[in-house]
Amino acid sequence: MPTANQAAFDFLATRRSRPAKTLSTPVPDEAALRAILTVAARAPDHKKLEPWRFAVLEKPALERLAAMIPERAAALGIAPEKAAKMQGQFADADLVVAVIGVPRDDDAVPELEQILSTGAVCQTLLAAALAAGWGANWLTGWASLDRPFVETGLGLAPHEFIAAFMHIGTETIAPPERPRPDLDAIISWIRE
Repeated sequence: MPTANQAAFDFLATRRSRPAKTLSTPVPDEAALRAILTVAARAPDHKKLEPWRFAVLEKPALERLAAMIPERAAALGIAPEKAAKMQGQFADADLVVAVIGVPRDDDAVPELEQILSTGAVCQTLLAAALAAGWGANWLTGWASLDRPFVETGLGLAPHEFIAAFMHIGTETIAPPERPRPDLDAIISWIRE
């Protein structure tokens, strides 16, 4: 039998994101955040392409991005309530790590595999922040898909994309447990 890391298994079995709107200060300092990002960067990455990068968004940057939302929402015909919700996602945050997908040209590693690696980095970042004692939440939203917003506001190149706006901060309330998948509905046992 393999040797289990029961503490890690128990943590993953009970892991729960914290709603971004419930996160507050303090937020991780640079040293604490570097430790979390170091863990996140250990996600599966075929051929070590690093098809992702991190942009740490501190309060002044978040306020600048929030200020861009009304104009972008109007240009896209986004309903006022959706625009206000997206604006609040940035304005009310104290620290966000944007996980940026950076697909690389490589004949041996299809772009889809690189996108999956980017998702693995997001999940590992979320788990690492929670394991370090912080509250964390993985969000995206319509602004993450708006090319003028991400290119002007975050400096993304045309081939890059936002995989996550990872909100990290101090948990103010613990969310209730939510229903989890019915394993019998999603598992197929292929025995022959």
